[in-house]
Amino acid sequence: MPKVLMTFPEGKFKVLTMSYDDGKAADRKLVNTFNKNGIKGTFHINSGLLGTGDRIPGEEIAQLYRNHEVSTHTVTHPTIARSPKEQLIEEFVEDRKNLEKIVGYTVRGSSYPNGSYSSFIKNLLPYLGIEYSRTVNSTGNFAMPDDFLEWNPTCHHNRDLMKIAEDFVNLHKKQYLYMMYVWGHSYEFDNDQNWHVIEDFCEYIGNREDIWYATNIEIVDYVKAFQHLKFSADSHFVYNPSAMSVWLSVDEKIVEVKGGEQVELTKKTTALL
Repeated sequence: MPKVLMTFPEGKFKVLTMSYDDGKAADRKLVNTFNKNGIKGTFHINSGLLGTGDRIPGEEIAQLYRNHEVSTHTVTHPTIARSPKEQLIEEFVEDRKNLEKIVGYTVRGSSYPNGSYSSFIKNLLPYLGIEYSRTVNSTGNFAMPDDFLEWNPTCHHNRDLMKIAEDFVNLHKKQYLYMMYVWGHSYEFDNDQNWHVIEDFCEYIGNREDIWYATNIEIVDYVKAFQHLKFSADSHFVYNPSAMSVWLSVDEKIVEVKGGEQVELTKKTTALL
Protein backbone atom coordinates (compact mmCIF):
# COMPACT_ATOMS: atom_id res chain seq x y z
CA MET A 1 0.00 0.00 0.00
CA PRO A 2 1.46 3.41 -0.95
CA LYS A 3 1.98 6.08 1.68
CA VAL A 4 -0.51 8.80 0.75
CA LEU A 5 -0.65 12.21 2.45
CA MET A 6 -2.63 15.35 1.71
CA THR A 7 -0.61 18.39 0.65
CA PHE A 8 -1.61 21.92 -0.24
CA PRO A 9 -1.66 22.99 -3.91
CA GLU A 10 1.50 22.14 -5.88
CA GLY A 11 2.75 20.00 -3.00
CA LYS A 12 3.22 22.84 -0.53
CA PHE A 13 2.87 22.09 3.18
CA LYS A 14 2.47 25.63 4.59
CA VAL A 15 -0.46 28.02 4.19
CA LEU A 16 -0.87 31.64 5.30
CA THR A 17 -4.26 33.28 5.69
CA MET A 18 -5.26 36.70 7.04
CA SER A 19 -8.56 37.72 8.65
CA TYR A 20 -9.69 41.30 9.30
CA ASP A 21 -12.99 42.57 10.68
CA ASP A 22 -15.43 45.48 10.35
CA GLY A 23 -14.61 46.87 6.88
CA LYS A 24 -13.23 50.23 7.96
CA ALA A 25 -11.30 52.77 5.88
CA ALA A 26 -7.89 51.46 6.92
CA ASP A 27 -8.70 48.31 4.94
CA ARG A 28 -7.74 50.25 1.81
CA LYS A 29 -4.12 50.53 2.96
CA LEU A 30 -4.10 46.97 4.31
CA VAL A 31 -5.43 45.50 1.05
CA ASN A 32 -2.77 47.39 -0.89
CA THR A 33 -0.09 45.96 1.41
CA PHE A 34 -1.42 42.43 0.90
CA ASN A 35 -1.59 42.86 -2.87
CA LYS A 36 2.00 44.08 -3.13
CA ASN A 37 3.24 40.95 -1.36
CA GLY A 38 1.01 38.29 -2.91
CA ILE A 39 -0.92 37.73 0.33
CA LYS A 40 -4.63 36.91 0.48
CA GLY A 41 -7.07 37.93 3.19
CA THR A 42 -10.65 37.46 4.28
CA PHE A 43 -12.57 40.58 5.28
CA HIS A 44 -15.57 40.16 7.57
CA ILE A 45 -18.09 42.94 6.98
CA ASN A 46 -21.29 44.26 8.62
CA SER A 47 -23.55 45.12 5.68
CA GLY A 48 -25.92 47.17 7.85
CA LEU A 49 -23.09 49.55 8.76
CA LEU A 50 -21.58 50.12 5.31
CA GLY A 51 -20.64 53.74 4.73
CA THR A 52 -21.31 54.82 8.31
CA GLY A 53 -18.52 56.65 10.12
CA ASP A 54 -15.25 55.58 8.51
CA ARG A 55 -16.56 52.29 7.12
CA ILE A 56 -16.08 51.42 3.45
CA PRO A 57 -19.22 52.29 1.39
CA GLY A 58 -21.06 49.48 -0.36
CA GLU A 59 -20.20 50.66 -3.87
CA GLU A 60 -16.47 50.25 -3.14
CA ILE A 61 -16.57 46.76 -1.67
CA ALA A 62 -16.44 44.58 -4.80
CA GLN A 63 -13.50 46.41 -6.37
CA LEU A 64 -11.48 46.89 -3.17
CA TYR A 65 -11.63 43.24 -2.09
CA ARG A 66 -11.62 41.67 -5.57
CA ASN A 67 -8.47 39.57 -4.94
CA HIS A 68 -9.65 38.52 -1.49
CA GLU A 69 -12.75 37.14 0.25
CA VAL A 70 -15.70 39.03 1.66
CA SER A 71 -17.34 37.23 4.56
CA THR A 72 -20.17 37.87 7.00
CA HIS A 73 -19.77 39.57 10.37
CA THR A 74 -23.56 39.95 10.97
CA VAL A 75 -25.61 42.93 9.80
CA THR A 76 -25.19 45.11 12.89
CA HIS A 77 -22.37 43.53 14.98
CA PRO A 78 -24.34 42.45 18.10
CA THR A 79 -23.02 40.26 20.91
CA ILE A 80 -24.75 37.25 19.41
CA ALA A 81 -24.49 34.87 22.37
CA ARG A 82 -27.02 37.20 24.05
CA SER A 83 -29.34 37.42 21.03
CA PRO A 84 -32.60 35.47 20.47
CA LYS A 85 -32.46 32.86 17.72
CA GLU A 86 -34.83 34.89 15.54
CA GLN A 87 -32.33 37.77 15.56
CA LEU A 88 -29.43 35.41 14.92
CA ILE A 89 -31.07 34.11 11.77
CA GLU A 90 -31.75 37.59 10.48
CA GLU A 91 -28.27 38.89 11.33
CA PHE A 92 -26.49 36.17 9.37
CA VAL A 93 -28.90 35.54 6.50
CA GLU A 94 -29.51 39.22 5.74
CA ASP A 95 -25.79 39.93 5.91
CA ARG A 96 -25.21 37.15 3.38
CA LYS A 97 -27.95 38.46 1.09
CA ASN A 98 -26.67 42.03 1.21
CA LEU A 99 -23.03 41.11 0.64
CA GLU A 100 -23.82 38.64 -2.13
CA LYS A 101 -25.64 41.35 -4.06
CA ILE A 102 -22.50 43.48 -3.82
CA VAL A 103 -19.75 40.94 -4.57
CA GLY A 104 -21.64 38.58 -6.90
CA TYR A 105 -20.62 35.28 -5.31
CA THR A 106 -21.89 33.04 -2.52
CA VAL A 107 -20.75 34.28 0.90
CA ARG A 108 -20.15 31.23 3.09
CA GLY A 109 -17.92 32.31 5.96
CA SER A 110 -18.04 34.40 9.11
CA SER A 111 -16.18 35.71 12.11
CA TYR A 112 -17.96 36.01 15.44
CA PRO A 113 -18.71 39.68 16.28
CA ASN A 114 -17.19 40.69 19.62
CA GLY A 115 -15.80 37.13 19.73
CA SER A 116 -19.23 36.02 20.96
CA TYR A 117 -20.61 32.56 20.16
CA SER A 118 -22.03 29.41 21.74
CA SER A 119 -22.51 25.74 20.89
CA PHE A 120 -26.07 26.58 19.83
CA ILE A 121 -24.82 29.22 17.37
CA LYS A 122 -22.17 26.85 16.01
CA ASN A 123 -24.84 24.22 15.35
CA LEU A 124 -27.15 26.79 13.76
CA LEU A 125 -24.69 28.32 11.29
CA PRO A 126 -24.61 25.46 8.73
CA TYR A 127 -28.38 25.82 8.32
CA LEU A 128 -27.77 29.49 7.46
CA GLY A 129 -25.22 28.64 4.76
CA ILE A 130 -22.16 29.41 6.90
CA GLU A 131 -19.33 26.87 6.55
CA TYR A 132 -16.76 28.37 8.89
CA SER A 133 -16.47 31.05 11.56
CA ARG A 134 -13.38 32.52 13.20
CA THR A 135 -13.02 33.08 16.94
CA VAL A 136 -10.66 35.52 18.70
CA ASN A 137 -8.99 32.70 20.66
CA SER A 138 -5.39 32.76 19.46
CA THR A 139 -3.54 29.46 19.81
CA GLY A 140 0.05 30.51 19.09
CA ASN A 141 0.50 27.37 16.98
CA PHE A 142 0.26 26.36 13.33
CA ALA A 143 -2.21 23.49 13.58
CA MET A 144 -4.97 22.97 11.04
CA PRO A 145 -8.45 23.37 12.59
CA ASP A 146 -10.52 20.31 13.40
CA ASP A 147 -13.69 22.44 13.65
CA PHE A 148 -14.11 25.15 11.02
CA LEU A 149 -17.08 26.60 12.94
CA GLU A 150 -14.76 27.25 15.88
CA TRP A 151 -11.71 28.28 13.88
CA ASN A 152 -9.07 29.55 16.27
CA PRO A 153 -6.39 31.79 14.69
CA THR A 154 -2.67 31.57 15.33
CA CYS A 155 -2.27 35.12 16.59
CA HIS A 156 -3.45 38.71 16.59
CA HIS A 157 -1.05 40.96 14.68
CA ASN A 158 0.00 42.73 17.90
CA ARG A 159 1.27 39.53 19.54
CA ASP A 160 4.87 38.68 18.56
CA LEU A 161 3.97 38.67 14.87
CA MET A 162 7.49 38.70 13.44
CA LYS A 163 8.77 36.06 15.87
CA ILE A 164 5.87 33.78 14.92
CA ALA A 165 6.43 34.52 11.23
CA GLU A 166 10.10 33.56 11.50
CA ASP A 167 9.16 30.29 13.22
CA PHE A 168 6.64 29.61 10.45
CA VAL A 169 9.10 30.32 7.63
CA ASN A 170 11.68 28.01 9.22
CA LEU A 171 9.34 25.01 9.43
CA HIS A 172 10.70 22.18 7.31
CA LYS A 173 9.22 18.83 8.38
CA LYS A 174 6.98 17.89 5.46
CA GLN A 175 5.18 15.12 7.33
CA TYR A 176 2.96 17.89 8.77
CA LEU A 177 0.71 20.59 7.34
CA TYR A 178 1.11 24.04 8.88
CA MET A 179 -1.23 27.03 8.86
CA MET A 180 -0.41 30.54 10.05
CA TYR A 181 -3.64 32.47 10.63
CA VAL A 182 -3.40 36.17 11.57
CA TRP A 183 -6.39 38.25 12.63
CA GLY A 184 -7.16 41.79 13.71
CA HIS A 185 -8.75 45.10 12.68
CA SER A 186 -7.01 47.37 10.17
CA TYR A 187 -7.95 50.50 12.12
CA GLU A 188 -5.76 49.28 14.98
CA PHE A 189 -2.70 50.22 12.90
CA ASP A 190 -3.96 53.81 12.78
CA ASN A 191 -4.84 53.82 16.47
CA ASP A 192 -1.48 52.35 17.52
CA GLN A 193 0.51 54.17 14.84
CA ASN A 194 2.30 50.94 13.98
CA TRP A 195 1.65 50.23 10.31
CA HIS A 196 5.26 49.05 10.12
CA VAL A 197 4.20 45.89 12.00
CA ILE A 198 2.04 44.57 9.17
CA GLU A 199 4.14 46.10 6.39
CA ASP A 200 7.34 44.46 7.66
CA PHE A 201 5.51 41.19 8.19
CA CYS A 202 4.03 41.12 4.68
CA GLU A 203 7.34 42.04 3.05
CA TYR A 204 9.08 39.28 5.00
CA ILE A 205 6.57 36.47 4.55
CA GLY A 206 5.04 37.32 1.17
CA ASN A 207 5.92 36.05 -2.31
CA ARG A 208 7.57 32.82 -1.12
CA GLU A 209 7.55 29.73 -3.32
CA ASP A 210 6.90 27.29 -0.48
CA ILE A 211 3.84 29.02 1.04
CA TRP A 212 0.27 28.79 -0.23
CA TYR A 213 -1.45 32.18 0.19
CA ALA A 214 -5.17 31.57 0.62
CA THR A 215 -8.40 33.09 1.84
CA ASN A 216 -10.33 31.38 4.61
CA ILE A 217 -12.88 29.85 2.23
CA GLU A 218 -10.17 28.59 -0.13
CA ILE A 219 -8.71 26.57 2.74
CA VAL A 220 -12.13 25.21 3.68
CA ASP A 221 -12.91 24.25 0.07
CA TYR A 222 -9.55 22.56 -0.42
CA VAL A 223 -9.77 20.50 2.78
CA LYS A 224 -13.30 19.41 1.86
CA ALA A 225 -12.17 18.47 -1.66
CA PHE A 226 -9.50 16.23 -0.11
CA GLN A 227 -12.04 14.69 2.27
CA HIS A 228 -14.34 13.92 -0.69
CA LEU A 229 -11.66 11.98 -2.61
CA LYS A 230 -12.66 8.37 -3.28
CA PHE A 231 -9.71 6.06 -2.66
CA SER A 232 -9.62 2.40 -3.55
CA ALA A 233 -9.45 0.11 -0.53
CA ASP A 234 -5.73 -0.46 -1.09
CA SER A 235 -5.06 3.23 -1.99
CA HIS A 236 -3.72 2.23 -5.41
CA PHE A 237 -6.00 4.66 -7.22
CA VAL A 238 -8.24 7.61 -6.35
CA TYR A 239 -11.18 9.40 -7.94
CA ASN A 240 -11.77 13.14 -7.42
CA PRO A 241 -15.50 13.96 -7.69
CA SER A 242 -15.02 17.69 -7.06
CA ALA A 243 -14.22 20.43 -9.57
CA MET A 244 -10.87 21.48 -8.08
CA SER A 245 -7.52 19.71 -8.17
CA VAL A 246 -6.15 18.11 -5.03
CA TRP A 247 -2.44 17.41 -4.56
CA LEU A 248 -1.15 14.33 -2.75
CA SER A 249 2.21 13.09 -1.57
CA VAL A 250 2.43 9.48 -2.77
CA ASP A 251 5.55 7.76 -1.46
CA GLU A 252 7.06 11.28 -1.24
CA LYS A 253 6.22 12.15 -4.87
CA ILE A 254 3.72 14.96 -5.49
CA VAL A 255 0.72 13.94 -7.59
CA GLU A 256 -2.07 16.22 -8.83
CA VAL A 257 -5.55 14.68 -8.88
CA LYS A 258 -7.57 16.90 -11.16
CA GLY A 259 -11.27 17.47 -10.72
CA GLY A 260 -13.43 14.73 -12.24
CA GLU A 261 -10.47 12.41 -12.87
CA GLN A 262 -9.30 9.04 -11.56
CA VAL A 263 -5.57 8.65 -11.02
CA GLU A 264 -3.46 5.54 -10.53
CA LEU A 265 -1.23 6.15 -7.54
CA THR A 266 1.09 3.15 -7.86
CA LYS A 267 2.06 3.60 -11.50
CA LYS A 268 4.70 6.06 -12.68
CA THR A 269 3.43 9.56 -12.14
CA THR A 270 5.02 12.87 -13.01
CA ALA A 271 6.12 14.57 -9.80
CA LEU A 272 5.94 18.32 -9.48
CA LEU A 273 9.40 19.67 -8.74
